[in-house]
Amino acid sequence: MLLAPSLLFLGLFTYLPVIRVIIESLYDHPHGTGAVTATFVGLGNYAKVLADPAFRQAALNNLIYAVGTLVPTLALALAFALAVQRSTRFSAVLRTVFFFPSLVPLVAAASLFFFIFLPGIGLLDYYLAKIGINGPNWLGDSDIALWSVIGLTVWKNAGYYMLFYIAGLQNIPRDTIEAALIDGANAWQRLRYVILPALVPTTSFVLVIALINLLTSVDHVIVLTRGGPSNATNLLLYYIFQAAHENFEIGKAAAATLLSVVVLLAISVGSMRIMSRGSHHEA
Repeated sequence: MLLAPSLLFLGLFTYLPVIRVIIESLYDHPHGTGAVTATFVGLGNYAKVLADPAFRQAALNNLIYAVGTLVPTLALALAFALAVQRSTRFSAVLRTVFFFPSLVPLVAAASLFFFIFLPGIGLLDYYLAKIGINGPNWLGDSDIALWSVIGLTVWKNAGYYMLFYIAGLQNIPRDTIEAALIDGANAWQRLRYVILPALVPTTSFVLVIALINLLTSVDHVIVLTRGGPSNATNLLLYYIFQAAHENFEIGKAAAATLLSVVVLLAISVGSMRIMSRGSHHEA
């Protein structure tokens, strides 16, 4: 009885929308019309999505975006955590500096980087010109635009994931570190053989959170590039947005949503299993 209100809201705002998307993916809505004129097409929408070159390009972009973002973000987050894990005044200042980008809304961060990436007159090109380098068109070149978006994402998220690594470092037994010191392990050996294995559960958890964040964030793409140039920055969520709200292909958008969620769910389950094995190993 006490849980009934919570279960009601959970069903209305979590499970019911999921069921609605599954049903919508099985119907064709001509020009975004309602359920009355919808035609049952079964797996037809899934076939359309998988055969769409724009979807395959968005999936490839998302893969490059995920790998290109996760590796430097997690590496920077761990480096920041190692640098500020001790409680000192200087470390407190550094924590604030590193964490500040995560407090900036994504739309505001994208607007800021839009002026940084302006060709010729942007802040980045201004300082590159000081050392005699002509900067490229950061958002207008199809070979560079996605990496510019990746740079923004790394700047935005590294400080946030630093907090998880700080918590993970604080849970490593000091006896283990001291034993490695007594055995003559240098800083690199301690990091490789003691700290990184102990942080496997933390890394797995951060990986799941980061993947969900990457798949559900599209504000910066809308502000900076709108998927261009030539679909070079068109990510899966923006593809779904275009299909639903610009092309009025509701069934196709629902099918693309479910395909994306299935992939994300598979990656999340794999990461959670790794985290579980890491917890047993630590125990």
